[in-house]
Amino acid sequence: MVRCLIIVNTYKDESQKMGSEISAYLEQIGIHGDIFRFNGFSEQYPFSGYDFVITLGGDGTVLFAARGCAPLGIPIIPINFGTFGFIASVQKKEWKTEIHRFLDGKSLIVKRSMLNTEIIRDGMRRFSASSLNDVVISAKNSAHTIHYRVKYGTTPLGNFTADGMILSTSTGSTAYSASAGGPIIDPYLDAMCLTLINPFSLSSRPVVLSPKCELEVEILPSRVSDVIVTVDGQIPIDLHVGDVVKIKQADDKALLVGCTQKKFYKALRQKLHWSGGPNA
Repeated sequence: MVRCLIIVNTYKDESQKMGSEISAYLEQIGIHGDIFRFNGFSEQYPFSGYDFVITLGGDGTVLFAARGCAPLGIPIIPINFGTFGFIASVQKKEWKTEIHRFLDGKSLIVKRSMLNTEIIRDGMRRFSASSLNDVVISAKNSAHTIHYRVKYGTTPLGNFTADGMILSTSTGSTAYSASAGGPIIDPYLDAMCLTLINPFSLSSRPVVLSPKCELEVEILPSRVSDVIVTVDGQIPIDLHVGDVVKIKQADDKALLVGCTQKKFYKALRQKLHWSGGPNA
């Protein structure tokens, strides 16, 4: 029997209501549907044994599902209940149509690159996680600068003083990186973007990088001792002076159903109010 896991966002009442509706409908057509309630943070990844996953939330709900589904090769149908919907691009009224297109093998399934992050401390790996959007290194509290050294492959990029830094995928370029002044990158372009957060230098600019090399960030001494790395805005981990954070493209890809290029640019036009006129 085909099995589906439905991820509902507990902060959205409509999401929970539709989750029950979709589960009942799937049972009618011979598909077993379970519901998992996601509150924004979860250490559980209950995806093993399912054939596909439906998310009912915003982009953050998709990010959670992607981290658990990508290693298992499970496709995700992301139904948008959020504000932006750059990743969750299937609209609520389209859910039944998209599910049938997927089951009939007619849906477009796109592969999105992810990042793998490791923390090396005293020569040993202390932490590892994957992310679909980005990896952020910053002070734990706002309005504090930190010092760090960045190397790309074997090439040193320099020592920096800033509130932090963001390394995003193309998919994540519309998220925190964009708000920090980074470029918007077509998600079909395989790239990484390094964006510094409020750098203490007017010459520091975002850099688009090839994913073929690894980025290394070494935490240097600074006035602030509380430094963290955050994966997809959902997994914060403390860093110490001397820690090296290694970030590279992950081997696994997120499989997203119905996330077409046309829908991506439609979201850009609507959410960023592109008009093409003098008031754009």
